[in-house]
Amino acid sequence: MIASLHGILLEAWSERIVVEAGGVGYEVVIAPHTASRLPAIGSELRVFISESSPMYGGGTTLYGFLTREDKQMFLCFKELPSTGAKKAIEHLEKASKSLPDFRRAILDGDLKVMTGMFRFTKKTAEKLIAGLKDKIGGDTTVTRSSTSNSVVASGPLGRALEALAALGYKPNESRTALEEVRAGLDGTEAPVEELIRLALRKL
Repeated sequence: MIASLHGILLEAWSERIVVEAGGVGYEVVIAPHTASRLPAIGSELRVFISESSPMYGGGTTLYGFLTREDKQMFLCFKELPSTGAKKAIEHLEKASKSLPDFRRAILDGDLKVMTGMFRFTKKTAEKLIAGLKDKIGGDTTVTRSSTSNSVVASGPLGRALEALAALGYKPNESRTALEEVRAGLDGTEAPVEELIRLALRKL
């Protein structure tokens, strides 16, 4: 079984790449967010691999990831009932907006974040929460005790975080900005629009 490939990036498209390793060119399926982070053609590259074979026969497909974290999340998705490799890649693409935030939403059972920030349907979000809560509990660096000191995905701060995500800002950067804004307010309540305006000054 192939666990990783280390070689030269020969070709690249939005959903697959060809990596030459040991004189052999391997075609590897990737997620769109992975494609956006690839080095230039001809560069050295290491991809973590998960092999997948059709249930009723056929060739093996290699799925590639730039980080172990992405690979592990893909495998968690793939283990869910009625979820094949293709659907797992689709789930990973949505979750990749911010894996720490995705894990926190799973652990907290937060449907609002799952359907808002990550754009899952309510039915899919419920399925993911039920299926992943026990799988990723020990794999995340974000614990329940630490979330009390960060911007929670509810109330005005949560809505401001979702609005900034919709504007294209990265969740982690938006959270940091909102935490700074909240600290500057010294406990004073502020409407969502004001929180967004103040946060944008820091982004």
